[in-house]
Amino acid sequence: MLLTGSQIVIECLKEQKVDNVFGYPGGTILNIYDELYKHSDEITHILTSHEQGASHAADGYARATGKVGVCFATSGPGATNLVTGIATAYMDSIPMVAITANVNLPALGKDSFQEIDIAGVTMPITKHGFIVKDISVLADTIRKAFKIAKTGRPGPVLVDITKDVTANQFEYTYKEPEEIVVPNRFSDADIEAALALIKEAKKPYIYLGGGAILSNASEEVRKFAKLIDSPVCDTLMAKGAFDGNDPAYTGMIGMHGTKSSNYGVSQCDLLIALGARFSDRVVGNPKKFAENAKVLHIDIDAAEINKNIKTNVSVVGDLKDVLTILNSKLEQLNHADWMQTIADYKAKYPLKYDKDKLTGPYVIEEIDRVTKGDAIITTDVGQHQMWAAQYYHYSKPRTFLSSGGLGTMGYGLGACIGAKTGCPDKTVINIGGDGCFRMNMNELATASRYNIPIIQVVVNNHVLGMVRQWQTLFYGKRYSQTVLSDKVDFVKVAEGLGCLAFKVTKKEEFAPALEEAIKSGRPCMIECVIEEDDKVFPMVPAGKPIDEVFDADDLNE
Repeated sequence: MLLTGSQIVIECLKEQKVDNVFGYPGGTILNIYDELYKHSDEITHILTSHEQGASHAADGYARATGKVGVCFATSGPGATNLVTGIATAYMDSIPMVAITANVNLPALGKDSFQEIDIAGVTMPITKHGFIVKDISVLADTIRKAFKIAKTGRPGPVLVDITKDVTANQFEYTYKEPEEIVVPNRFSDADIEAALALIKEAKKPYIYLGGGAILSNASEEVRKFAKLIDSPVCDTLMAKGAFDGNDPAYTGMIGMHGTKSSNYGVSQCDLLIALGARFSDRVVGNPKKFAENAKVLHIDIDAAEINKNIKTNVSVVGDLKDVLTILNSKLEQLNHADWMQTIADYKAKYPLKYDKDKLTGPYVIEEIDRVTKGDAIITTDVGQHQMWAAQYYHYSKPRTFLSSGGLGTMGYGLGACIGAKTGCPDKTVINIGGDGCFRMNMNELATASRYNIPIIQVVVNNHVLGMVRQWQTLFYGKRYSQTVLSDKVDFVKVAEGLGCLAFKVTKKEEFAPALEEAIKSGRPCMIECVIEEDDKVFPMVPAGKPIDEVFDADDLNE
C-alpha cells in the first residue's frame, strides 16, 4: 500500500512490536509525531522534559525489559541532546534505536536552521548510523537498525531521516522481523581447551561482566558456578546475574570491590571471565592483575579478547550458548579448601559502616529490607552508586540499572522512568546524589505528568561526594568546586514539579517515608541528608593492583 514516510516509520515500529517511545517533538520531526498521534492506542509516547531524559529513559527501558529502547528527537539541538544518552548506551552495550529527523534534502549541507550532521556526530558512539534521503530505502533501513541493535554485542543505532522523506509517499509491505542469528565463532577445539583449563584448576574464580545479563545467561552462570565449585565476583554491570545471597558470591571486584573478591582474584590459579571486558576500574594495574592465574575469557565480541588482559584460552560466542555446552560436558568438581579460604576472607573482611547515624549504606540496606530485594534499582553516578552496588542484594538480572562505562551523572531518573514504563508492576527506585539530581531533576515533571510512580531517593551530602573523596585522599583536601551548600530546597522543587516529597535527617525516619512512598502510587522524592565526608570503602587507588585495596580501618592504622 502507498504510505507516507511518517506512516512507514510507525508501521515499522509496529512490526518490531515497539510499545513505548520516549521523545520530544520539533519542526523537522512533526510529520512523524502527527502520525504517532493517530496510533496512540498502539504506541505509548512519553514526553520527557529534555531529550537527554528521553535517551536515558529508552536505555532504562531496554535494560529492564531486554527489548530495544526507542527515542525520538528533532534536528539540531534536539538531536545533539540525545548524544550523552546514546554514548551511555554504547559504552554499556544497550540496544537502542534513536530516530531523528533532519532538514529537507535540498537544505542539507547549507547550514540551515537547526541542521546538524547527527550521523557524523554520533559515528564513534553508535554501532551504526543511517541518514535516510530516499524514501524507497526507509522501511528496510529501520528494520536493519533494529537488527543491528540486537545482533551480537548489542548497542545503539541512529536513524536520521530528512523531513521531505517523512512527507513523500512509497509502497509499503509488512514484513515479519528477521530472526536474530547469534554470531558464534567458537570451535570444538575452543570448547575442549576451555574444559581442560577448568578441570586442571585448583583455585578457579568466576568474574562476571555485563554480558551475563545481556545474553540472558543467569541460569547457565549459576549452574556453571555450582558445577565447577567456584567463588563468583561481579562488575557493576553484572549485578543480579548471580544471586547476591549465594554463599559462593563474594561481591564486586575492582576499585570499590570487596577485599574478599580482590584478594581472591589475586590468588586464584584460573580466572574465568564471562561476558566481561577487563575495564580499568576492574583491573587497576593490568600488569599485576590476576598475575598468578591463567585466564579463560568467554565473550561475544572478538575485539575484547586480549585487548586489556592477555588470555590463555578464549571462546568467542554468546555466553548462554557457550555455558550450555560447557555445562553439558562438565562433571561435578570439588574445591572445598579453596572455597573455605574465600569464605574465611568474607568473614574476616565484611563490608561495614558507622551504624550510629544516617548514612548512604544504611539507606541502601533499608531499601533492600523494605522491598525484600525485589525492586528495580536505578542509580546516578558517584558514591551513592557504589553503595547501591555494595549494600543491596540483587538476586535477579535486569534489576540494577546504572551507567557503568560512561559514568553519566543525571542518568538515573530518566532510566527509572523508562524501567517503570517497561515493568509497571515492579517497584522502581532511583538512587542519586544531590549533584546528579540537580542535572536532570526536571524529569520529575515527566513522572508527575503521567503519574508514573517512581521513587527518587536523593542521598544529599551537600557536596560532589566521590570527587570530594578523591580530593580528601589524594589532593590535600583542596575542595575545588565540590561544595554544593546553597539555598536549593529539594522538597519544594519536587512538590513544585507535582511529586510527593519527604525529607529525612534521622535513621528512624527513612523506612516510614519509603513505605509511604511505595503505598502512595504517586511519583515521590525522598531527600536523605547525610554527612559530607562519608566515604565509599573499600577502595583501590587508580592504577594500583587490586590487592592494594584499603578501607577506613586501614587508614586509621
